[in-house]
Amino acid sequence: MQHKSFENMPCPIARSLARVGEWWSMLILRDALHGMTRFDQFQKSLGIAPNMLTRRLNALVDAGLLSRRRYSEKPPRDEYLLTARGRDFRPVLLALLAWGNRHFAPEGPSVLLVDAKTGAAVDPMLVDPATARPINTPDYALIAVPAAGDRTRRRYAAARPVAGEEQASPPNRTRRARARTAI
Repeated sequence: MQHKSFENMPCPIARSLARVGEWWSMLILRDALHGMTRFDQFQKSLGIAPNMLTRRLNALVDAGLLSRRRYSEKPPRDEYLLTARGRDFRPVLLALLAWGNRHFAPEGPSVLLVDAKTGAAVDPMLVDPATARPINTPDYALIAVPAAGDRTRRRYAAARPVAGEEQASPPNRTRRARARTAI
C-alpha cells in the first residue's frame, strides 16, 4: 500500500518510501531493471496475484517510476517501461542487494553484482565524488538545509553519532557549502 501520509513529509527518505516502500514495488522495479516490461513477465517472475500486481504497477506509474505503453489493442495489453526516475532507483537496489548478501545470507549470496567485462564480483558502495572516499565513514553527516522545516532542523541538530563510531570533526566552510548543494 502506498503511504499517502508520507508523500508530503519533508523527509526525503519518507517521501521515497511512500513511492517504493512496499516490497512488491521494489521487486517489480528489480525485474524492470532486468528488462521485464509485460504484466505476464512480472507475474511469472514474482508469483504475485494479478490484482496485487495491477495495484503495484498503477502505483509505480503514478509515482513516475514506470510509464505505461499500449502494445496491443485487441485484447488491450500494456507494457511498463522504466522512466529516468525508475532507472535512478538502480543504485538503491544494488545497495540493498549488497546489504542483504552481507547480513542476511548465511548460506552465501544467491546473486552477485559483477563486472560485465571481467566477471569479477563487485561490492557497490556510495562514494563522495569529490574525494572518492566511502560515505559510510564518520567523516560525513546529514544536516538540515534551508528547505528543511523546524522539526527536521531539530532532528538533525540533536543527532548523535551511531554507537561505535567516532564523532566526526565539524566540516569546514567549503565542505559545508558543498554538502548543502548535494543534499
